[in-house]
Amino acid sequence: MPGVYISYPFCAQKCTYCNFASGVLPRALEPQYIAALTREIQATEWPFTPETIYFGGGTPSQIAPTDLAALIALIPGAPFAEATLEAAPGNITPEIARAWVDAGINRVSLGVQSFIQRELSRTGRKHTAEIVEREIATLRAAGITNFNIDLIAGLPGQTAASWNESLDWIERLEAPHVSVYMLEIDEDSNLGAEVIAFGQRYGARDIPNDDAIADFYETAVERLANLGIPRYEISNFARPGSESLHNTKYWTREPYLGFGADAHGFDGRERIQNTERAEDYVIDPKPERTPADPVGERFFLGLRLMRGIEPPFGPFASKIKKLIADGLLESTGDRIRLTPRGVLLSNEVFSEFV
Repeated sequence: MPGVYISYPFCAQKCTYCNFASGVLPRALEPQYIAALTREIQATEWPFTPETIYFGGGTPSQIAPTDLAALIALIPGAPFAEATLEAAPGNITPEIARAWVDAGINRVSLGVQSFIQRELSRTGRKHTAEIVEREIATLRAAGITNFNIDLIAGLPGQTAASWNESLDWIERLEAPHVSVYMLEIDEDSNLGAEVIAFGQRYGARDIPNDDAIADFYETAVERLANLGIPRYEISNFARPGSESLHNTKYWTREPYLGFGADAHGFDGRERIQNTERAEDYVIDPKPERTPADPVGERFFLGLRLMRGIEPPFGPFASKIKKLIADGLLESTGDRIRLTPRGVLLSNEVFSEFV
């Protein structure tokens, strides 16, 4: 199922935990960026007919509905099996939701991160749990019943009680899809840089320890499964039939084209990446191509899925035996997959296949 990814790196504010190539960029740059996206898409010689579209960012819900519709109209294959738009809660009105549907959007991914106000206030997010509840009702009324809710385990000040309260909201909202990410600490986010510098801004000294974050994640796995939302990928949970069609192609090595700043693509043979900065992209996307690693990628991408992968295991057979002996992989019939412990140590497992 081939697809298209479109990057829109503009945000109203930079969240403290964010390590993406996005942020608060000059407003004058936005129309230039839309024009550059249009040129890049129009210049494409389509090697396939896309079945999915994913608008990521950044905050692509900031795109004017007329511009969104115009960009989608440039892509062959409508109506798409899945057309996802990432959105920041707080600005979804009935008019906007209907315009998204008219443009072809049939799935929305909401960057909620937490339903607890004291946790949200430290991230830079402006919404509340009640706003999320109201806007999900707005989406449903417009016909968008397929949506995702992002949560982050490990936000400053998060406790077992507050984490369970966020999970209570998942049950209350009857979400079809949930993504749970464990907080990453690196210098590319304001919060991560503050932690590395032993500072205290952004709640850096109130981040739960690694054991607590792992416990939060495991709690989510158990509670979401009990709600009929089982884990199908390390960070993704869905009711049967609501798994992300677009994102699954990343883990199964299906082809997709990427448009926009820092957008990635894969044609089956090469990995393609556009220039990172939006300011540079509007001048020239400058795509860089690197050969794909079909053998290694099959393992370190495919093992992200809970169903695991089938033989042949080729040059990695001995490593797989060792990982099974170490309790990080398990054999289930004719497949191998991560164990619960292997999920928590997945980066160590994947490094064996790079």
